[in-house]
Amino acid sequence: MAEQIPVIDLQDFPRSLPKLIDASEEWGCFRVVNFERILPVSLMREMKAVVSSLLDLPLEIKQRNGHAIAGSGYLEPGRINPIHEGLGLYDIASSQAVDEFCTLLEATPHQRETITRYSKAVNELITDIARKIGEGVGLKDDVPFEKWPSQFRINKYPFAPETIGSDALRLHTDNGFLTIVQDDEHFGGLEIMRKSGEFVAVEPRLGGILVNFGDVATAWSNGRFYNVKHRVVCKQEGIRISIATFLLGPKEGLVEAPPQLVTKENPRLFAPFKFEELRNARFYKHLNAGEVLDLFRVES
Repeated sequence: MAEQIPVIDLQDFPRSLPKLIDASEEWGCFRVVNFERILPVSLMREMKAVVSSLLDLPLEIKQRNGHAIAGSGYLEPGRINPIHEGLGLYDIASSQAVDEFCTLLEATPHQRETITRYSKAVNELITDIARKIGEGVGLKDDVPFEKWPSQFRINKYPFAPETIGSDALRLHTDNGFLTIVQDDEHFGGLEIMRKSGEFVAVEPRLGGILVNFGDVATAWSNGRFYNVKHRVVCKQEGIRISIATFLLGPKEGLVEAPPQLVTKENPRLFAPFKFEELRNARFYKHLNAGEVLDLFRVES
């Protein structure tokens, strides 16, 4: 029987803290349940419908979605990921950024209202999860995540019979701290890689949310959290839609492990760095599967 991705009940804290940290270290990902108080499933459905309509817009309108930071705007299908198209919104906590995103894409009043509500709810959810993770490693008051920007990417995968079996999104890690993925409830394809190299499929689930860690999490945790590699594989014909929200890293200041996570037995593994340095190195040097962290390792 295939291993099952850990499931974390957000209404069962602090009892679930040990399970949360174990999943963070061993899997680098987990599902969450009982999050509807913050992000209702009805809003997730509305947002998916809005996302589908935005991705059906004419190319000249989608191209207005520029890159606030490297790789944060519209991405059309290309040589590396030929079965993937996406739009992006940087800093979802900024009402100005949300309004600009909607205006550029000529969003209707209903679409704008849905995007605004979803942005607020998913930002609250990802911050709540990050805060619980901080508590799980012993941070009480000095939890920096609420000041870190989040962005989302809305993704479309037009799976066709001739693409079945091929990669729609190549194997990679995420660059930020934490990612929430609202996956398609009808179409699978997302796979995560265990430390052993084994792939585990994320099966589609109504109202399903997967959380995974990126490169910043590994550096910030002094190597404790696993920046899980993952990919999207075309498994059946149809249009697959996903919405990924990324808690990135500090706008100002440095990514560095807090003192509580650096000890004589576990000395500092990574030199402090600016998030922009890591993101640009990934984007321009094509270090997209965790290799970028080697640039910041402390020499032993």
